Amino acid sequence: MPLVASALTAYVCGLLTATTSLPMATTIAAVAVILLGARRPVERAALVVIAATGVFTGIDAREDLQACERALSARRVVQVRLQGDAGPGAFVRARSECGLTVRIAVRHGAAPSGATVNVVGTPTRGRSGLVYADAILEPGREPGLLAAIRNDLGKGIDAHFGGNAPLVRALLIADMDDLSPAIRARFAAAGLSHMLSVSGLHVGLIAAAIMLLAQLCRLSRVAAEALVVGVTAAYVMMIGAPLPAVRSAVMLAAASVSVIMQRPTSTWAVLAVGSCSPLFDPAAALDLGYQLSVAGMVALGAADALSKKWAWLAAGGMRGSLIRGLVASVAATLITTPLVAATFGTVSLVAPLSNVVAVPAMAVLQPMLFLAAVLMPIPAAAQFVADACLPLLAFVDRVAVVSAGLPGASVAVVTDPAATALAVAASVAVVIACVARHPGRALLTGAACLAALAWRPLAPRGVAETEIHMIDVGQGDAIAIRSTRGRWLLFDAGRSWEGGDAGARDVVPYIRRLGGELVGYVLSHPHSDHVGGAASVIRALRPAWYVDPGFAGPSGPYRESLVAARETGTRWRRAVPGDSLMVDEIVVTILAPEPAWADTLRDPNDASVVARVRVGAVSLLMTGDAESGEERWLVDNEPWRLDADILKVGHHGSNTSSTPEFVAAVSPRLALVSVGAGNMYRHPSAAVIRTLAAAGATTMRTDRSGTVVVRTDGRRIEVDVAGERWVVP
Repeated sequence: MPLVASALTAYVCGLLTATTSLPMATTIAAVAVILLGARRPVERAALVVIAATGVFTGIDAREDLQACERALSARRVVQVRLQGDAGPGAFVRARSECGLTVRIAVRHGAAPSGATVNVVGTPTRGRSGLVYADAILEPGREPGLLAAIRNDLGKGIDAHFGGNAPLVRALLIADMDDLSPAIRARFAAAGLSHMLSVSGLHVGLIAAAIMLLAQLCRLSRVAAEALVVGVTAAYVMMIGAPLPAVRSAVMLAAASVSVIMQRPTSTWAVLAVGSCSPLFDPAAALDLGYQLSVAGMVALGAADALSKKWAWLAAGGMRGSLIRGLVASVAATLITTPLVAATFGTVSLVAPLSNVVAVPAMAVLQPMLFLAAVLMPIPAAAQFVADACLPLLAFVDRVAVVSAGLPGASVAVVTDPAATALAVAASVAVVIACVARHPGRALLTGAACLAALAWRPLAPRGVAETEIHMIDVGQGDAIAIRSTRGRWLLFDAGRSWEGGDAGARDVVPYIRRLGGELVGYVLSHPHSDHVGGAASVIRALRPAWYVDPGFAGPSGPYRESLVAARETGTRWRRAVPGDSLMVDEIVVTILAPEPAWADTLRDPNDASVVARVRVGAVSLLMTGDAESGEERWLVDNEPWRLDADILKVGHHGSNTSSTPEFVAAVSPRLALVSVGAGNMYRHPSAAVIRTLAAAGATTMRTDRSGTVVVRTDGRRIEVDVAGERWVVP
């Protein structure tokens, strides 16, 4: 490995040691680079100095960001540039004038991505910066030229690709805002998450297609290289210059210059040049996309070194290409494991195989998507290309579905500093094994570290706070509450479909991953999007008791859940207003339905169990699919019990629920909407989102943010969603 690559790696490790919460892992990586990245003592001494420089630079950068954060916290109004479309109920990223990335939960106001707006609100400290949890947007400057072009491209994608538009937006213009959590989850389980972020794969495929076109046009080599560099640079700037794409474009330019000058260049040196963003912006080293992109390229370099060492990997023909592709895919999976595990809590075991199948399809799909974008000014031509892309889009998504559905496709892992340090050590060992002459010790070390990571005990330790988990089950409900003793209470269990249900697919693995006993199950009403997964949950987790409104609905899944309860010895009881249920510090009081009134109803929605969950001074109102009739009954009969800090919004945000009178009686600070992305009912209603915003509630939705976790110690409320954590004001 060239010294320039070792030097950059040492510098970045130093930066991360000073700026992340995982100094042990980055220190291990820095030590490994210093020991193995140079042969002579003077070179090792230079790497030590470079790593130390990274540490001091990281300290300065951290202090600058802290100063920026303090300045913003002292102001009621701040100016930011949006990194996504904003509107009531949206949760978007933005960048402040002093360079700090903030997250905004919008209550009022709207603006397109790239616009500069004034944010009015009180910030709270989140996991990675400031969060404006109840923000009002005031108009500012319109998006610049490049941002406007990107927004127009997004509108064109929506018009030409229909239901596939969210996936195409992610693949083509690096816009994952509308990508459903379900798609993200299956691509992560299949080991294909890298395809959802415009990076080296996407830019490289587009560059290869342009080069092929230039050769067909018989351009000179210099002209062809210049065309490729120019077009890819323009493309990267147009989509907002995400760091992985910038890294790829710089590498492409460096390689093109070396070709034009006829100067051989090491792959590692080109990678170092392309990955030098942290030299100019230390915060770049903290960007997950940058980290994954660089780790992936390191994996390809390691696989290439391995191919040169082993003659049988250099074989020609289709078989040789497949073997080399599989080796590169395995290396990429192993080397990116620390980042994937720390970010997603899962590691895909089928990634090597799924990538071998999906990447060739992407090699054809990505240039076609780029061609569709180029042809947007000619609608008929763009639509023709877009239609031709549909089979390939369906194929790539099908690869993700099948791969994620294989038994043991992914492993849930516990992520803490020790686990991340083990994973980093394993990744470093894999790289060393690929480039070293004697890889035995490195392989044994890496295998031992990965085994320790995968089989760390998953049994729960007592948690410091009560946790409310709104599990993303698509169009349905499943809200699990965990006590400080690690015991669970579950409200609803998601939907069912032919051949499966959300209980087996989502709820049971989720609770088992975190560990702990399921004490009780509460069914709001017997519609299949709430009871569909109940039988699977009851058979797998065997709760001690089962409470429901006793509404004899015609649902087959409801009858199956009762049979499962009888078979497992789970005690059934009817929900009666005034009854209390307790799981450790969690106190549940049933408010509705009143049995005599419920017996007169025909719609199970209006017989939903409505319960007030209390932990200390914090309360949560569970509403099932209660509609306006049941809400009116509650306002008329028990208004003093409705006031709550958190509202689980009724009927997935349908306009048949959440009347202004009911929301005013509850007066929530936080509203939770469990809803499926792109659902046919068009839930949640825009009117309901406006009603919640007018009441001062911050709204979190599973269709946009995936699973939402709320923590409370009985006094404060903390939200953990979409990689961010903050305290609700």
